[in-house]
Amino acid sequence: MAGLSAVRSLFQHAPDRVVRLFYEDRQTRQVGDFCARMAQFRRPYRRVDADELTKIAGTVLHGGVVAVAEPQPEHRLTAPECRRLLGAGSSLFVLDGIGNPHNVGAIARSLAFFGFGHLVLSDHPQQAGLSDAAYRIAEGGLDCMKIYRATNLLALLRELKGHGRIVGTALSRQGQTLEALQLHRDPGLILLGNEEQGLDRATLNQCDEFLTLPGSGAIQSLNVAATAAIIAHALRSRSA
Repeated sequence: MAGLSAVRSLFQHAPDRVVRLFYEDRQTRQVGDFCARMAQFRRPYRRVDADELTKIAGTVLHGGVVAVAEPQPEHRLTAPECRRLLGAGSSLFVLDGIGNPHNVGAIARSLAFFGFGHLVLSDHPQQAGLSDAAYRIAEGGLDCMKIYRATNLLALLRELKGHGRIVGTALSRQGQTLEALQLHRDPGLILLGNEEQGLDRATLNQCDEFLTLPGSGAIQSLNVAATAAIIAHALRSRSA
């Protein structure tokens, strides 16, 4: 995990996951508390030069600090657990086939910013996981949320029929507006699909309703991460 914001969030939310810490001289003052925590846990940390840190991080985009951490656990999303979350008033964003880890990280960052505590990754073969790139772009957002994996999304959606709204984002279908979504008081699953093709037809067929963000027509669509941010803001504004 690279970058000061991401590493700070990791130490704030899950310091026990940090295995090793590396940093450049320019970040010495910023990482003092992190080093103290590593010393407390009797885990290695050291200052390195820029070239070595780039090798450790696997990228030049490391921000001068890198934490090697144990993977964040993924929890299986069952129908009973999903009904419990919906019953508690939580809308759940489900990523289904979003293959770019930068988009996964950007979505997590937006959701965390607006106070959402959960993120669901589907079993779609193209769905990106929690890679280093996703963590770097999330700027700590992934560590603020509980991550679920829907191992059979279609079966899960069938089980949830009648127990919560299933909202699919779609360009090719005329859907409700964002304003209409804001007026609906019940939480639901918000499905976000592949960056190019959107949601699969089989998944769309399980949706109760569709959401379309109308634009000027100058370009076809928004980036999926931008779409998620707009929807998250609308839902948070509704519940405020």
